[in-house]
Amino acid sequence: MTKLDNFNDYLVKIDNPVHREQLTEVLQWVIDEFPTLETKIAWNQPMYTDHETFIVGFSIAKPHFAVAPEGIVIEKFADKIEEAGYNMGKKFMRIKWDQPVDYDLLREIIQYNIDEKKDCTTFWRK
Repeated sequence: MTKLDNFNDYLVKIDNPVHREQLTEVLQWVIDEFPTLETKIAWNQPMYTDHETFIVGFSIAKPHFAVAPEGIVIEKFADKIEEAGYNMGKKFMRIKWDQPVDYDLLREIIQYNIDEKKDCTTFWRK
């Protein structure tokens, strides 16, 4: 069983095969780039954890998929998220299905969370 297999039940529910393939590619990219992160489904979404602390989660909607690294991270990277052409909620950024994924930005966000939460002993930041 691979780490991506943890997301199979979620992925098969994505009706649009192009969207399913696109999100699968992003989720696999995270696994390849950050092989020490654990994968799991929580709150009905794929997420990655490090020593049982939340790093990033993903979810889908009709016009986009969302990347959720916690609100404080969205605030820190707001300018770069805007420059990439994505819009934001308080705790996530939205990537439209027809937009390219800025993998450099995604790498930076995930690495920031890993580094900042290396000593974190709770799932969410306090």
